[in-house]
Amino acid sequence: MDDRTNTIAGWVLAAGIAALGLTVVTGEYFHAERPEKMGYTVEGVEQEAGAEAAPAEQPIEAYLAKADPAKGADVFKKCGACHTDQKGGPNGIGPQLWDVVGRPRATEAGFAYSDALKGKPGAWDWDTLGQWLKSPKDFAPGTKMTFAGLSNPQDRANVIAYLNTQSDAPKPLPTAPAAAPAAAAGTAAAAKPGENSAGEGAKKQPVITEAQAAANPKGAVGGNAAPGVTGNEAQQKK
Repeated sequence: MDDRTNTIAGWVLAAGIAALGLTVVTGEYFHAERPEKMGYTVEGVEQEAGAEAAPAEQPIEAYLAKADPAKGADVFKKCGACHTDQKGGPNGIGPQLWDVVGRPRATEAGFAYSDALKGKPGAWDWDTLGQWLKSPKDFAPGTKMTFAGLSNPQDRANVIAYLNTQSDAPKPLPTAPAAAPAAAAGTAAAAKPGENSAGEGAKKQPVITEAQAAANPKGAVGGNAAPGVTGNEAQQKK
């Protein structure tokens, strides 16, 4: 009985040793280096991302020209926890915003403004309201305003248009700024064949070869060229 048990234990141990050895050998044979860049490359994805990159923002006036105050009222609901926009409304966590368009900054009575905003003199015009709503901390570093801002420029314009209506005398929204004129073409690119940079209509001077000069001592080619002198003639005259 003991011999049989020892035999079975021996075979189990041998099988385990063989399996371990096979695992080591297999791992060495199929060893793969860690790639320098993890993940899979999908052809065309980077090109599409670059092609669909968002265009540069236009001035806020361009978005105000097509702003919708009703949509701005919906976006303003995000601000309602801290601000009131009704006439005679109280200050809250933030100052009340009735008649804010055109109001001098940091002047609402009874509200404790941060020194950062007090250090930004002037009135809330279209441009500065757009900058403030985009990123308060960028407009006035150190401000107490914790709102991160509105990334969509049209949302910002809609909110400004809505706040403009919250006034006894709303201001006319600005028109879209004129598009920048196209850049003028370079002089060299615009020059016509046969013209040089001396001006329009200036023709290229013909090139006189030594053979032409020898055949025509006066150097007239087509009656337009200046007299030419060959290298040999120049040496003879010395």
